[in-house]
Amino acid sequence: MGEPVRVSIVAQDPILEAGTRISLQYHGDIAVALSGERAQVVVMMVDRVAPQVMNAVRAGREADERQEVVLVATDLAAGDAVQAFAAGVRGLLRRSEATAERLASTVVAAAAGDCTLPPDLLDGLLEHGQGAGARRPGTGGVAAPGGSALSERERAVLRLVADGRETEEIARELCYSPRTVTTVVHDVTRRFQLRNRAHAVAFALRAGLL
Repeated sequence: MGEPVRVSIVAQDPILEAGTRISLQYHGDIAVALSGERAQVVVMMVDRVAPQVMNAVRAGREADERQEVVLVATDLAAGDAVQAFAAGVRGLLRRSEATAERLASTVVAAAAGDCTLPPDLLDGLLEHGQGAGARRPGTGGVAAPGGSALSERERAVLRLVADGRETEEIARELCYSPRTVTTVVHDVTRRFQLRNRAHAVAFALRAGLL
């Protein structure tokens, strides 16, 4: 087991900040950073994805490009996801869905360079690209630069990857073999030249859907 991910918490409500700190500090893979100590991931608790929030994310990323951001918002819509990931956010959660375990897994994924968002927002990102003419006629998939497209099977796998599921879990849910799931992820990664696991958001960014 490696070193725990150091995380700091930013919230206007001190009670909310304290509650988030308590929910994370007992997770074995996470250590809440002390005052003045550098954190690998910043958890920002906000009401909505407002322009000032995006400005704060960009400023933080410019100041320390190695520091990732997880955004927990009361209200989220597909358009908010587009703005957030374009600004450099790695994880996006609704406050109502941010259980201690889900928040912890999102923080750990962000530290590893992966993106996480609610599955319904992933659909919104894909539809955003399709609305701009990204669907290739007759394929039933999402077209991307270079004439490639996502098949329905690839979309199903990527939705579950975006939800933080492991290979075995995805295989069970979709009634595929683990090897099939691994192959799908590998094919998308290779086709779109992604550096790590073909996370749905990373793919959307690379394919020009954002």
